[in-house]
Amino acid sequence: MSKQVKQIPASKRALRIFMTVMIIVLTLIMVVPFLWMISASFKTQKDVMAIPIQWIPDYFYPDNYRKVLGIGSKSSTDYHFLLSYWNSLKVAVISTVVSVLSSAMAGYAFAKLKFKGSHFLFILYLAQMMVPSQLTLIPRFIAFSELGMTNSHMSLIAPKIIAVSSTFMLRQAFMGTPDELREAAKMDGAGEYRIWAQIMVPLVKPTLAAVATVQFLESWNNYLDPLVFISHWKKWTLPLALNQFIGAEVTQYNLIMAACCLAVVPVFAVFLAGQKYFLKGMTVGAVKG
Repeated sequence: MSKQVKQIPASKRALRIFMTVMIIVLTLIMVVPFLWMISASFKTQKDVMAIPIQWIPDYFYPDNYRKVLGIGSKSSTDYHFLLSYWNSLKVAVISTVVSVLSSAMAGYAFAKLKFKGSHFLFILYLAQMMVPSQLTLIPRFIAFSELGMTNSHMSLIAPKIIAVSSTFMLRQAFMGTPDELREAAKMDGAGEYRIWAQIMVPLVKPTLAAVATVQFLESWNNYLDPLVFISHWKKWTLPLALNQFIGAEVTQYNLIMAACCLAVVPVFAVFLAGQKYFLKGMTVGAVKG
């Protein structure tokens, strides 16, 4: 006897078609500006503003990238873009390492080391998430001024020592690890640091990758903190360097688009490297508590 094929109701088929069309439309809405940015980065200033938009220019104008990078260009203006690029990479990488390391230690302590008042301390720790970072700008500026850390990259890195959201995610991940492994290691004479580093940390690699990705992107895209704490151009990060292409009279959209294309390269690299862990790590806090 042949099996009867179950027919999908017409209403469900229509809903699926509608949802598919909506997903395609929303995807195009998000992708089109990015494609325009790439197209504009190879145009002259006049061609960028031409209407209708010419998505594929008649000729490509790579001098935009040469001007931005200051390599082989006849332009007399030096935007110091490579220096800002290096500053952003340095701050983002160090901030990521610091925040992941401190969050992994704090998350393990809150998850496995039970002591008097640990629950209250964790609630107090989480309460910091309710305080907007903009609210702490003035106190941080006063503190960094007293410590001589203004106009220094340390003013951007030091706050990453306490990463509350990352600590919460890693605590949830450590809570999902078996306590039997920790007890067996203690019976074999291992200390807490060795248990944390050699046994527990490898078990939460997906969450570590997700935390590292989020922290890197947050540091890379940070604009407000460098604007407040950094004044000398030699210490500028990329978000500040992009302001150089916006003048009081003329905005050089072709150079801005070329600079933005260069700026998103590390973002794509980091996300593509950690994408297989990202979604898995981000959902840990939703299923364990």
